[in-house]
Amino acid sequence: MKRAASSIVKLGLIQTCAAARPAANLKKTLALAERAARSGAQIICTQELFRSQYFCQSEDHANFPLAEKIPGPSTDAFCKLAKKFKVVIIASLFEKRAAGVYHNTAAIIDADGALLGRYRKMHIPDDPLYYEKFYFAPGDLGFKAWQTKYAKIGVLICWDQWYPEAARLTAMQGAEILFYPTAIGWHPGEKKKHGAKQHRAWEIIQRSHAIANGCYVAVANRIGHEIPAGVGGAGLEFWGQSFVAGTSGEIIAKAGADHEGTLLVPVDLAAVDTTRTHWPFLRDRRIDAYGNLTKRLVD
Repeated sequence: MKRAASSIVKLGLIQTCAAARPAANLKKTLALAERAARSGAQIICTQELFRSQYFCQSEDHANFPLAEKIPGPSTDAFCKLAKKFKVVIIASLFEKRAAGVYHNTAAIIDADGALLGRYRKMHIPDDPLYYEKFYFAPGDLGFKAWQTKYAKIGVLICWDQWYPEAARLTAMQGAEILFYPTAIGWHPGEKKKHGAKQHRAWEIIQRSHAIANGCYVAVANRIGHEIPAGVGGAGLEFWGQSFVAGTSGEIIAKAGADHEGTLLVPVDLAAVDTTRTHWPFLRDRRIDAYGNLTKRLVD
């Protein structure tokens, strides 16, 4: 699709509190996406795995039926919405690739309703209440950037946000905006002691990707205190606070920690060229000296 002429693009980041019923979550997210489009959003991003509560709090085979094919029912609904309102949509889904092979996947849909492609989460965590390795095979499509009608975008997912290599390899393909659908929060028992420090680290690392790569970073995180049925314990308290960082790492806009909705943020893509020219980190990279990055450790 031919790129729009204007360098100003309005982003829409959706953050919601997930209910137990996937159909209700899909209906709500579609409604918020439509409202965002009617308010001028041109690129809309959902939170990670928006169709369900964060089921990875336990290892339970009963959760695999939550997965769906891509293309499938959710992408069909978003493709229809994208075409109707001429918006780009990034939808984070639990993908059933084949029997026994599942991925944490983002579908990228262009403003004509076409499914441009998908990104499969590359870094898969395995921590208390984040038992993702039980459900998801690591991504095998690599890091990508897509030319959409409004911008060239890259998409990474949640745990990927801690890895500068992922941001760099995506930016090297020309991505002007890095989107991070996310589901991250506190263990309630740790919040008092570690909460502020953990949140600050999460925000800083992503702002640093914007600085190092001279691009925008847009993060959509869920909200709410979730204790899925049958899991028990204290659950997870998701901290919301979806945000957009500018090309120098500055926070342009941030959502609240406890309310649903869509963060609407205009960004000027001309700043990407200006920043990369004046802070030429991509020019000065010593690519001849980085071979050890492909090793686990250097002895």
